[in-house]
Amino acid sequence: MGTEKQVTWGGRFSGGPSERMQAFSESVSFDAELAPFDITGSRAQAAMLESIGILTADEKEQIDAGLVEIFNEIQAGQFTWDPALEDVHMNIEQALSARVPAAAKLHTARSRNDQVATDVRLYLRWAADELDRSLKGVLKSLVDLAEKHVDLLVPGYTHLQRGQPVSVAHHLLAYAEMFGRDRERFALFRERINVCPLGSGALAGTTLPIDREFVARCLGFVDENGEPRVSANSLDAVSDRDAPLEFCFNAALSGLHLSRFAEDFILWNSSEFGFVALPDAYTTGSSLMPQKKNPDALELIRGKAARLQGNLVTLQSMVKNLPLTYNRDLQEDKPPLFDSFRTLRDCLDVLSDLVPGIQFRKDRCQAAVSDPLLLATDLADYLVEQGVPFRQAHHQVGALVALSEKLDTPINELPEEEARKAADGLQDDWREVFSLERGMARRTGPGMPGPEPVRKAIGEWKTKLAD
Repeated sequence: MGTEKQVTWGGRFSGGPSERMQAFSESVSFDAELAPFDITGSRAQAAMLESIGILTADEKEQIDAGLVEIFNEIQAGQFTWDPALEDVHMNIEQALSARVPAAAKLHTARSRNDQVATDVRLYLRWAADELDRSLKGVLKSLVDLAEKHVDLLVPGYTHLQRGQPVSVAHHLLAYAEMFGRDRERFALFRERINVCPLGSGALAGTTLPIDREFVARCLGFVDENGEPRVSANSLDAVSDRDAPLEFCFNAALSGLHLSRFAEDFILWNSSEFGFVALPDAYTTGSSLMPQKKNPDALELIRGKAARLQGNLVTLQSMVKNLPLTYNRDLQEDKPPLFDSFRTLRDCLDVLSDLVPGIQFRKDRCQAAVSDPLLLATDLADYLVEQGVPFRQAHHQVGALVALSEKLDTPINELPEEEARKAADGLQDDWREVFSLERGMARRTGPGMPGPEPVRKAIGEWKTKLAD
């Protein structure tokens, strides 16, 4: 059935693939997403072929015009994709050949193997830039919200147990650090993959005098000095899938950060915590219980993070046993790759819209942070300042905590005589330790949650995000 359509490789075969094989092996249903990048690569290929005399100037102009026309049709949703032509590359090539006879020369010294490797790198550069914008949006939202809550305190937790007091701003900036690292990772990734594989052919290059550096320059595969960057080994160039793998790893790690943020604010939104109220625009109700306001957007972010993990594992499993060079298995790299990009971008964009609408319930935050045990470590530090070795100070404060529980009395209200028996390093001013203002004011070191370092960190973030 498909013999006349399989012109790029059909000469070897007496008959075409069965309808079932066509349906099973087609990839255009998902790799059509590469169309803009495939056309960009083909325009560079045509320019290079003209430069070495394979195409005339007129042929190159006809091919270029035809590719632009096809691109416009695709953008307008007017292009018809044919699964019988397998993939995005053959669909575009067939459409171009029907319009421009010289298009038969376009695939000179090019294989679909190096063509798709180039398309994917062009796509990943674009995707990294898109995610950088989305990550920047999240960071701005977090920093803006942090700036409004430098003086609002909440318990900091370990093991989901109250530990020490921190400001809401400090808590939010912890996530800014995570998403900031994500942004750095994608920037480094973009630089690392900016290498042109086109010209590697199917696996061993070509005997024709192509100019790989010319193509690299056309496509922006250049270093900081404008020098072309081309792949160093043709076998690796067509079989390597490090770029999609690294992208999906970065996406999965960013998804973990999203999921942790979502979990924190799902908990803080619960009746048991009650620290925050989430915006109506990103919550939903119950079909049965009229009082419910569910944190669905955050729960979906938490759930979609699992998809990002799964996509990474899919790619790792697909590649791990493949011999060199290209194998058809590699066609299956695109669904998880494309899904990781869309899923991460959507989650980031939802979060950047959601964060500004978070309202903190100051009364609930203040009630939680008023627990004097949050300053037990400060009391140990106080004893250290009196000359008590830290391990002894830790033990003495632990004894005071046990006494507090036994007498059912707040630690800072224990009878003086009983307290001194448990901790002989206490001085007359020991109760002054149980002041949140004192505790936060003394946390002045870099990275600490005191007002001074937090305001400094906010300023630094605002400078970073100003460009």
